[in-house]
Amino acid sequence: MIRYLDTSVLISALTHETASDRTRAWFDRQEPGNLIVSDLVTTEVSAALSIKLRTGAIDETERAEALAVYRHLIDRSLRVLPVERAQFAAAARLADQYLLGLRAADALHLAIPSDHGATLSTLDQRLATAAGALGLAAELV
Repeated sequence: MIRYLDTSVLISALTHETASDRTRAWFDRQEPGNLIVSDLVTTEVSAALSIKLRTGAIDETERAEALAVYRHLIDRSLRVLPVERAQFAAAARLADQYLLGLRAADALHLAIPSDHGATLSTLDQRLATAAGALGLAAELV
């Protein structure tokens, strides 16, 4: 099974959060060739680590180490998909379903794996619930 990792999974694996041990154990059980991310995830990883640095959750060394590990994962384990114009259009259609309460990035995190026949792997309960309501494959890590 091809799994699309959203940012929540990676940040949990790269830093110290409540779910980090569970996330790392889940990550260790996956086959590297079956894990994908998007250019959106790469941007969000950098932004999330910057937020953690600004709020004091991590220091500069921890941020640098997390970014280095992420780059290593990109080189060794994760396939990075570009975000295509059609996926933005699909995300807009998903966001149009206003009762789901999807933010733009969340809609893209649903559209991208759907376009590639992948399962969304996330720590975000709301996002997994929205995926289920839309008939899209998702799993809570």
